[in-house]
This record gives sequence, structure tokens and C-alpha cells, in this order.
Amino acid sequence: MMLDLSPILLLGQGFLETGFVIFLRVGGLMAVLPAFGEQFLSARIKLVLSFAFTLVVAPAVAAPVQAVGGGAIILGEALIGLALGVGIRFFVLALQVAGTIAAQATSLSQLFGGTSGEPQPAVGHLLTTAGLALAVMAGLHVQVAALIIASYDVLPPGQLPDAEALRAWGVSGVTRTFGLAFSIAAPFVLAGLVYNVALGVINRAMPQLMVSFVGAPALTLGGLALLAIAVPSGLVHWHASFTTFLNDAFGGAW
Repeated sequence: MMLDLSPILLLGQGFLETGFVIFLRVGGLMAVLPAFGEQFLSARIKLVLSFAFTLVVAPAVAAPVQAVGGGAIILGEALIGLALGVGIRFFVLALQVAGTIAAQATSLSQLFGGTSGEPQPAVGHLLTTAGLALAVMAGLHVQVAALIIASYDVLPPGQLPDAEALRAWGVSGVTRTFGLAFSIAAPFVLAGLVYNVALGVINRAMPQLMVSFVGAPALTLGGLALLAIAVPSGLVHWHASFTTFLNDAFGGAW
């Protein structure tokens, strides 16, 4: 009987080894993945999501994974997954930076507060929550699964990623983050500039008027109105850039 079961046991052992290698990359990605890897989610939920993504990805990448072996694969797969997750996390940082810029430009930085694990102004919390909700509604789980599968063509298992390519890819991600953040917060920066220039002109024309007490409520009201007008278009622009990155995350840098 044991001889009859040995082929099944060997098959099961091979499946577990392949699944473990895939889980290393998926787990590294899931640690910092937006929406699915947030700090307020428990470790159990993240673990279940990692197993689910592993089961989804495994049939498509089992062949290249089975052909590799060795202890270095553990470090390499975890590093690749973490790098992919950080590349996606940059887009959440762009929303947080845009919220900080907008809050400082319109004096809304101390209005209420964020409830996430990372301290940030209310505007940044609003942008981050809305952006994550938009991404999940647009099929973030499908796009992430496709990205993981595509990563095995660019970054095959069993070897460490090229350090120079990883550095260039990370620098381009940081550059894209701040450019995207400023483009989202540009209306608030321009509105703050116009407000301060107008306040200076009024102060020069009427020195006896306490312009700061008159202008502060107007700035808050204008900031809230601009928030309602500019945020939807800013989120559309952010999601377009986010989708473009997921469809071509490597961009020939590897």
C-alpha cells in the first residue's frame, strides 16, 4: 500500500515545495501591498490573503519555479516580493504627500485627524482612503495577480535581482511619487499663493484692518470648497497613473 501511495506523496511534496517558493514572493509583496497589507489589518487576514494569492498565481508560474532550487531562493524571492510591494506602495505615499501639501497650503492640517497607523492630516487620510477604495473597486486584486505572474518573466526565481536595476527602479518610483503628489495638490498650492498675495495687498492698502482674522475663515471655507471640486479629478489622475504602472511595472528597467 505504501508503494502505491509513494507517487502521490512525491507529487504532494513537489506541490508544497513549489507553493512555498511562490508564497515567499507573494508574502513579501503582501507585507506592504496597499489595501491588502495595511497596518490596521490583522496578521491572520494578511496570511489568508497571501495563501489565496499563492493559489491563484501557482498554476501560471509552477513550471519556472519547479526548475530552480537552493537556499538563495528564499532571500531572492522575499526581496523581489518586497520590492514589488514598495513600488506599489509609492502611489499611496503620493496621496499622503499630496494631502500634506494641500493641508498646509489651505490651513487644514489640524482639522480633525487621520485614524490610520501613520499620522497624517485629515486631507491626506481622505485622499488615501478614497484612492484605496477606488483601486479596490477597479479590480486591484486582479491587477496584482497579473503583476505577480508577469514578474516571473522579468525576475525569474532562483536568483537575486540586479542591484543597479533595483536602485534605478526605486529612484524612478520616488521621482514619480513626488511628481504625482504635486500634480494632485497643485490647485491647493495655487489657491494658497493667490490667497497670500491678495492678503498682502489688502494689508498694504488697509494697515488698520486685521486681515488675518478676516482671511482665516475665508481660507478654510475656500479650502473645503476646493477640496470638493479638485479631489475627484485628482483621484482620476492618480488612478490612471496607478493602472499604467500595474500594467507595465518594470518599464524596461530590469
